[in-house]
Amino acid sequence: MTDLAASLASAWREHRALDPSAWTGAVTDAAKAYAVQDRVAQAMGWFGSAVPGHWKSGGPSRDAVLTHAPLPPAGVRASPANYGDMHFNAPGIESEIALRLGEDVTPERAATLTPEHATALIDAMTVSIEIVDSRWKDPAQATALLKLADQQSHGALVLGAWVPYAARDWTTQVCETRIGARGPDLRRGTHPMYDPAWLLPVWLRHVTRDGRAVPAGTVVTTGSWVGVLPAQKGDTVMVEFPGIGRAEARL
Repeated sequence: MTDLAASLASAWREHRALDPSAWTGAVTDAAKAYAVQDRVAQAMGWFGSAVPGHWKSGGPSRDAVLTHAPLPPAGVRASPANYGDMHFNAPGIESEIALRLGEDVTPERAATLTPEHATALIDAMTVSIEIVDSRWKDPAQATALLKLADQQSHGALVLGAWVPYAARDWTTQVCETRIGARGPDLRRGTHPMYDPAWLLPVWLRHVTRDGRAVPAGTVVTTGSWVGVLPAQKGDTVMVEFPGIGRAEARL
């Protein structure tokens, strides 16, 4: 794990990608993948001793094992965001809703949370754009655990204007994504867990697994409504969730 973490950290610093076939079998379970995430973060100096302030969490369905990753702070920017100063190997776009905690959450409280009660912890929500990227040369050939070790293929995160959180009928929520000159991608009710807040208890138990509380103000982006849409350097990306807001980024 030490060698893999060092190689991933070098890939981040040097803006290059690694051959996944050279690391087949290097990560044998999720616990080891999360340990690599932590070691990469330490090597990069992303968080120091603080609990990371921004996270991604999600999965393909409520029945799947959800995955999580802390997000490097340099890539977290307010909309409209310009990433002309950042390198992406092969960027993709995920249109999401991010949630913000309104109070501290202790490990004891996280252990007892249910989806029905977790929404009381949220004070605000916003439209978010995750720029997906990988430190693997051919991400399709990388195992799920190698992707998880690589911050779950994260590149950067754009956050729109925060609005007060309110329960919605997410099954009817529209999401519109525009990338470059292409026509709009329109979706309705396509969040994989039907409700972005459903994952909060699982995510909070993950973040508090080391015994630390999660502070108020911590942000989690909650999974894509569009899968991963291709993008390229120079594209302008606009995502709008009517009734909530919009976010914009230039790659």
